[in-house]
Order: sequence, then C-alpha cells, then structure tokens
Amino acid sequence: MTDRSLADALTGRLIVSCQAPPGDAMRDVDTLVRMTRAARDGGAAAVRVNEPAVVAATVAAVDLPVIGLWKDGDTGVYITPTVRHALALVDAGAAVVAADATARPRPDGSTFAELVTAVHEAGALVMADVSSYDEGREAARLGADFVSTTLSGYVPGSPQQSGPDLALVAELAAALTTPVVAEGRIATPAQAAEALAAGAASVVVGTAITAPTALTRLFVTGLRE
Repeated sequence: MTDRSLADALTGRLIVSCQAPPGDAMRDVDTLVRMTRAARDGGAAAVRVNEPAVVAATVAAVDLPVIGLWKDGDTGVYITPTVRHALALVDAGAAVVAADATARPRPDGSTFAELVTAVHEAGALVMADVSSYDEGREAARLGADFVSTTLSGYVPGSPQQSGPDLALVAELAAALTTPVVAEGRIATPAQAAEALAAGAASVVVGTAITAPTALTRLFVTGLRE
C-alpha cells in the first residue's frame, strides 16, 4: 500500500492503540493480538502496537495496517529512539513506524531525519510523534508521512491538560499537507469527533478502549472521592 492510499484509507477513521505497560496483566503477546482482532471487529482502520514481537504476531493475525513502535525505557526519547529500533519494526512487518520526533536528543546521537531515511529505504512509512507545532512542522519537512500529537502533555513545555490537545491538532492541520493524526487523552467518541472537526485526518484512541487496568483504577478513585 502506498503512502497516499494508506493515508486515504485512514482518513476520517479510528486507529486503536493496543498496548499494555510493563507489569500489566494484559502485557502478553497473544492477549495484545486478541485486542487488535477485537479492534478490527469493531471497525478500526488500523492498529498501533508496541515491540517487534507484537508487530509480527499482529501482522500474521489481523488484516489491518499495523503501526509499530518500540518503547525502550520510560524517560527522554524512548518511543522508537534509534534507527535500529525502527528497522526492527519494519522487519517485523510494520507498514508504518511511529517514532519520537521531538526536539530532544536521541540516546545514540542519531537524528530523526536519519530514521526517516532508513525507514523509507526499507519500504515503510513514518509517523512522527510530536509535542508542539514547531516539532510537527519540522517532522513534516524531514519527510514524515504522518504527524501525530501523541506527545503533547508528556514533554516539558507542552500544555498540561486532562483532555486532548485539539488546539495543536488545528494548528498543525492548518499548516501542513502531511496528514495530522490526533492522539493523546481522547477519552470519548465525542472528543474523537471533535478531533476530526479540528482538522485531524485520523484519530488514535488507546486507554479508553484497551486499558482495563487503568480504567478500573479511574472508577476506584472516583468512588473513593
């Protein structure tokens, strides 16, 4: 599938992030693949999954585009931080590699531009996870095929808010021809629709669909309050 046809297939559609943090009961390859199958059955246009093993298993089991990332660590640049991580995801079958495209230094001294080049040469596309308008514009200039607002609110200097950063979605959508993907703290169908109205080409939802531990904790906390 070409970048244009994939972008067209995702336009106006939902991407479901099927992940689980370390130590979570759902962090099991078979369980995560079942999540992706459930997302497909519910009408998702693509899935976003973490680590090469899960990418490979999902590609084998689900007839949807797979957006792969590799979280290595939990501070600084840890979402697909190096070219090595990116190419491992391509080798596992990811159609799109999602990677941190913030202005922060990468752990091996490489650049986001080098990652984009390597992934494109390997035959896959790149989704740039950004936290700001400037980062989004720079990622598009460097050749990212999608720009996602994933990291807004999780990087110092970006807005700290309980809901999605729809202002950033709107700013990027107005400035870029590259498809903008809304991701981060989208908790309801209404918020997902608002993201499309703000100019997002596609919407990623994770926790609100695929994180029973986190959702249970929210209810428990609510009852205590």
